[in-house]
Amino acid sequence: MSDRAVILAGGRGTRLRPYTVVLPKPLMPIGEYSILEVIIRQLAHFGIDHITLAVNHQAELLRSYFGDGSRWNVRIEHSLEETALGTMGPLRLIDDLPENFLVMNGDVLSDLDFRRLYDDHVASGALFTVSSKVREQDVDYGVLEVNDAHELTGFTEKPKLTYEVSMGVYVVNRQVVDMIPSGVPYGFDKLMLDLIAARKKINVRTHNGYWLDIGRPDDYMQAIDEFSEMKPRLLFG
Repeated sequence: MSDRAVILAGGRGTRLRPYTVVLPKPLMPIGEYSILEVIIRQLAHFGIDHITLAVNHQAELLRSYFGDGSRWNVRIEHSLEETALGTMGPLRLIDDLPENFLVMNGDVLSDLDFRRLYDDHVASGALFTVSSKVREQDVDYGVLEVNDAHELTGFTEKPKLTYEVSMGVYVVNRQVVDMIPSGVPYGFDKLMLDLIAARKKINVRTHNGYWLDIGRPDDYMQAIDEFSEMKPRLLFG
């Protein structure tokens, strides 16, 4: 397995305000750890011992806290964006990436098996693999189906919608980095559309376990509430 991961930790965490006024989102505490420390401990468990933190907002705080990674028996490097480059743009700043490597957001809590995700990616021959989660959402309204003549053709009372979403965890082939423009913001959404247009193979691997994207205050409170119970699964005992 590749021993390399890039963690995207440069965002401003605007959706998580007011918590992130003082601390960058990856340093928000959950139990006795920060969110990002949980991720680093997980990566180390799976033998991923070379980690690049793509940083921008409050980069010095992250650098001060995580240092060179020796505290977790991993090697941590810090790749600084001078300007915000979106979710995928920071990869162009890292010039020693291996043929395949893990990329993930710095605010994801999950019991995902990173080794299996990587191995599936390599075996598939895909250029990009997205780890996904099936979510359900209740609609609190009666939903109308209307035709072009503005006539009601169907009705569903408070339906439940099911959809598959990205978990913010990916495995990437080095060829993809060459498609990312230099020095300009370039996000995951744009990359996916460009890969689809170029008819490149993108794998999706559905995760059936625990996943929480800590993007909003209520997500953060949920993480705090659930961490004690989930800790053995998240940190492997």
